[in-house]
Amino acid sequence: MKAVTIIQPWATLVALRVKTLETRSWATKHRGAIAIHAGQKVDKEACLIPQIREALLKHGINDWSELPTGAVIAKGNLNDVWTIERPYGDEGIVERLSIDTGWTNVWGGYMPNEYHFGDYSDGRFAWQLDDVVQLQEPVPAKGQLSLWNWEEVR
Repeated sequence: MKAVTIIQPWATLVALRVKTLETRSWATKHRGAIAIHAGQKVDKEACLIPQIREALLKHGINDWSELPTGAVIAKGNLNDVWTIERPYGDEGIVERLSIDTGWTNVWGGYMPNEYHFGDYSDGRFAWQLDDVVQLQEPVPAKGQLSLWNWEEVR
């Protein structure tokens, strides 16, 4: 199964299904099953962003030290990749254009929490992660850059 390493707290936000778009500087042609690997790094400052802190607290995570690291924590499906455009600059609307379907989605004015869970700068990509299921127990694994192959232990 393909896997992607995501630093914390974003990996946990994906596993909890409150973050459905993983923003990256690169696109991928992979579609289908994907393992969500929590990397060794925890962005402690990001854990203090109000929207992130609130989402973690809502799920019983009170401190960054409670976040799993160095393990696969969820599985899901990568169903689409969106290009991000900011036609009116960093403070303007966010346009997402599906690489697969050509559909457009626009966020303007009030930004949903999802906006605070990623980097929606012009030219980036948002990977749409659906059907995510958090594993009952994290499975220790060494992550890698880019997509990598994870051999699921049964």
